[in-house]
Amino acid sequence: MKIKFMFFFIVCFFTFLPIVSAEVPLKAAFIREHQLWIIEGNKEQQLTKGRYIYSPKWSHDGRFIAYLDGDKNGENTHLFVYDAKQKSSYQPYETIETTSFEWSPTTNQIAYNAGGVLNVTKTKNGRPMGFDNVSLGTSDFTWFPNGKEFLVSSQSNLLPTGWGPIHLFKVPINANLNTEKIKPFYTIKTNTPDLFAIDANYFKWSPDHKWVSFLATPTASWSADSNTLCVLSSMGKHFQPLGNMLMNEDWIKWAPTENKLAYISGEGRFLVKDKKTTIADIPTSNHQKKYTPNGYVDLDIEWLSPDEVIVARAKENKEWKEGPVPTMFSKLYVINIKSTEQKQISFPKSSEVDIRPQVIGPYITWYRKGNRGDVWVKEGIKNHAYLWIKNVDEAPMFFSDNRL
Repeated sequence: MKIKFMFFFIVCFFTFLPIVSAEVPLKAAFIREHQLWIIEGNKEQQLTKGRYIYSPKWSHDGRFIAYLDGDKNGENTHLFVYDAKQKSSYQPYETIETTSFEWSPTTNQIAYNAGGVLNVTKTKNGRPMGFDNVSLGTSDFTWFPNGKEFLVSSQSNLLPTGWGPIHLFKVPINANLNTEKIKPFYTIKTNTPDLFAIDANYFKWSPDHKWVSFLATPTASWSADSNTLCVLSSMGKHFQPLGNMLMNEDWIKWAPTENKLAYISGEGRFLVKDKKTTIADIPTSNHQKKYTPNGYVDLDIEWLSPDEVIVARAKENKEWKEGPVPTMFSKLYVINIKSTEQKQISFPKSSEVDIRPQVIGPYITWYRKGNRGDVWVKEGIKNHAYLWIKNVDEAPMFFSDNRL
């Protein structure tokens, strides 16, 4: 009788134990109900109140988070910086209004585009403060990996004979609007049967910094349906278009250690069909392979390892023609690009969508959208997945110091 009672007690004890998730050594900035928060492990901290926050980005050392503070429509966005050391936010310059900014890869300086003028912040007591003008006529830009120069695009001009070329420039950080310091880097001839575009956006460097990828984008209406993914060598000598895709920066990912470029190819602004995971070897970009099975679309992509990518996959909906755009109920799959083996690794409910996979060290995270948005995490593809951050507006921005 005692044994039966003890067995019953043990069963009840373990049945009613609370479910506890192991703490994850991850650090991220996220937005909840329009406000900026950070989380480290399982400890959350709210950083703003009564604002509309957009686009948080970590500095290279994790001390600062730059973000945009605007209105509910995402307009009138001004640049702010949160200083984790001082535990406060401030404006590096009070009149800075921008939608495009980027931290230096080597220092705590922010470059930003304000009405076509590229500017870079100075530093004061280790903080980004004030600014210097760099160059005019800027459409988009990125830092060179050395943190000393910028790659700058300038939109083409409409001439009586048609659209002119897109010009790319190499601009030193100390140019100070001095055109003699600014050098032509590459000219993209775009008014051709193979490539029509008026601008270049979303620059991303390969892991060895020998190539840069970007989107060549046509006029506004056309760009909503198709853009051309291109690569250019770091010396501005070798240029090649790869394929057509939507204007989605998150759909372009370099492999972690090799010059392989993963992207989601396909045309058409609606996500119901023709969105295929494609891998291109650079520079031999004519060797491209698509991995999405017939009858499916891939709607997000991330590298898990040099030989594996994670995608958010849903069934095609070719029957839809008009009316409200149907929700694409995606799940996460991992693809081995060598063996071509593919398997499902996330299991949302039928009313939920799994998107935005991100890999940080051994951890896989994603954004699950249902009645609310949550962040889920698992260590490796075989371990148990669990809820990490509740009620977030969008996928978080992670900081990684490469020690995971």
